[in-house]
Amino acid sequence: MTRHGLHRITRFRSGPRRKAIAIGVVGGSVVAGIVATMMPLLASDDLSIRAAADTTATAVTQDGDNAAKTTLATCPTRCDGNPRGGREAVIEFAVTTVPAAAVNVRATLRVHAWQQFAATVTAHASPLSAREARPGLAAAGDALDSVTGVSKGFNEWDVSKLVTGNGTWTVSLAQTGLESRIYWASVENRSPDLRPSLLISYDLGSRPSPVTTTRPAPPPAPTASPTTASPKPSPTVAPTRTPSPSASGALPGKCGSVSDKLVPSCGAWWGMYSSAGSAGGWDHGKAVTDVEAQVGRKFDIVHRYHDFSNAGSNGAFPDAYEQQQMREGRLMFFAWESRDFSAGTTLKWSDVYNGKQDETIDAVAGRIRAAKVPVFMGFDHEPEDEPNKGSDADFVRAWRYVHERFARAGATNAVWVWTMMGWSGHYSRYAGLYPGDQYVDWVAYDPYNFHVCNGSTVWKSPSTTVSGFYRWLDDNGVGAGKPRMLAEFGTNFDAADRGAKQRWFQEFPAALKAHPKIKAAIYFNSAGMTSRTSTCDMTMNHDAAAVAGFAKAGQDPYLRQPTGGSR
Repeated sequence: MTRHGLHRITRFRSGPRRKAIAIGVVGGSVVAGIVATMMPLLASDDLSIRAAADTTATAVTQDGDNAAKTTLATCPTRCDGNPRGGREAVIEFAVTTVPAAAVNVRATLRVHAWQQFAATVTAHASPLSAREARPGLAAAGDALDSVTGVSKGFNEWDVSKLVTGNGTWTVSLAQTGLESRIYWASVENRSPDLRPSLLISYDLGSRPSPVTTTRPAPPPAPTASPTTASPKPSPTVAPTRTPSPSASGALPGKCGSVSDKLVPSCGAWWGMYSSAGSAGGWDHGKAVTDVEAQVGRKFDIVHRYHDFSNAGSNGAFPDAYEQQQMREGRLMFFAWESRDFSAGTTLKWSDVYNGKQDETIDAVAGRIRAAKVPVFMGFDHEPEDEPNKGSDADFVRAWRYVHERFARAGATNAVWVWTMMGWSGHYSRYAGLYPGDQYVDWVAYDPYNFHVCNGSTVWKSPSTTVSGFYRWLDDNGVGAGKPRMLAEFGTNFDAADRGAKQRWFQEFPAALKAHPKIKAAIYFNSAGMTSRTSTCDMTMNHDAAAVAGFAKAGQDPYLRQPTGGSR
C-alpha cells in the first residue's frame, strides 16, 4: 500500500458486501450556499402512482381473462392475420394526493415493452372499464399523445389533457402501423418496477414570502497541501442559502431554495465520488473535472473519504482541492473513517469515545468550523460491516461523542449523514445502530446493481436497486422525517446486453422520482469497487454508451438544481 492508500476493495461472499477500505488522498469540503429567489409559483416533488387496474379490450374470445394476465396487448383491427383481432390496452389510475391548490398539473403515462417495434401507439381518454375481464372495443376518446416507434423499456405519453387533478382516470393505448401484437407489462407483472405508472408534477399557486439570505464567507486557506501543486482559485461567486424553519430543514414547495441542512426544496442533488491515483499525481480536483467534462455538467456534490491521521490530504481536510471545489460552488461530503489509511490500522470505537482521539476530533472540527459554510459530514459509513471496531452500541456512543465535540467546538455547519449499507441481512440491527434524531440530519445508504460481480445473475432495475432499504425505513420509522441520500450507488454492465447499463442510467431519474424522500444521489466511480473482469465493471465511464446514459440522467430537470453545481 502506498502512502496514499487504496480507494476501496470489496470482497464478495454469499452474504453482505464485505469491505476492506483504505482510501487515498480523498477529500471534500462543501460550499453550499444557495441563492434564494422569489418564485411566482411553488413546485412540488413528482408523484409516482401505480395503476389501480388494467386489461386488454378485444373481441377475440380466445384471449380469456385479460384483467388477470401479467401482460397487456395492443394491435390494430387486422392483427396477426385476423381481420377482427384488434386489441387496446386499458389502464386505470386512482389519483388522490394532488393538493387542492395545485395548478399546472402535468401527467406522464409510463408503460413497459420488452422489444422495439416500428409502430405508432396513441394514448386516448377511454370510456372502457379496466376492471373487466375482456371489454369490447369502443370508439376511442380524445387522443392525448402518441409514441412513434416503440422503445424497449418504458415508453411515455403526456396525458395532461386528461389527468387534471384527483380522480379516477382511464387511458387506452391504440396501435397503428404494425399488424402484429405488442405486449406490455401489466399491474399483475411479477416485477413491480415494470408495472404501468403515472408520474404527476404540479405547481402550487401561492407566492413565498421574502427570505433574507446571507452570503457565506470564502473557505480558509488549506491546512495541508496535497502532493501536487494546489489548484488556483477562480473568481466563482458562491451561492447563498436559506435559513431552515424546521428540524429536518425541508422547505417544501420553494424550488430554487435549500435549507440549513442542505435539503433542496425540489428534486435531488447529483453527486460523484471519483477516485484519484498516482498516475494522475493524486489530483482530486482533476479526478472530478475530467468526469464532469465527459458528462457535460458540474456535479452538485463531491464525495471524499478521510481518515483519523490528521495529516496530509488523507486526514488534514479540507485540502486545497476541496477548498477550490467549494469556491466553485460544489457541495462537499466528508466520509470520515476511524482508520489510518497510510498505516493500514483501524481504531476501535472505544478509542474514540474514551477520549484517545480528542486532539484529532477537535482539529478537524476546527477546520470544518473555519470553512464557514455547511458541509456534509459522516462518521464511519457502513458500520454494520466493521465487526473489529466494536459493538453496535459502541458505534452509537462514538458517533454521539464526535457529534458533541463538534458542537462544543462551534462546528455547527456540519450536516451529519448516517450511512448504512442497507442490506436486508442487517435489517434487525439498524434501529440499534441509529444514534438518534438529534444526532442525525440525513439518512443514507449504498445500493448497487452488482449483477454478476457478486456471483448473482439477477439484473436489478434502478427502482429495485434503491427501493429495499427505502421501504424498510418507511415501515420501521428509523430516521422518520429525515431527508435520504444514496451516499454511494452504482451498476455493473450486462455482457449479454451491452445497452443495459446505458438504459439503467437513463431510467435512474424516474426511480428517484418514485422515491421522493431521496434528495441526493452520489455515484461511486472507482475501478477498485470490485475486481474488473470481462463481465464486471462498476465504473460509470467504462464505455461510451454508459457515459451517454449517465450524461442523459444528469440532464434530467429533477437533477438540475438551480442552486447547485449544475447551474
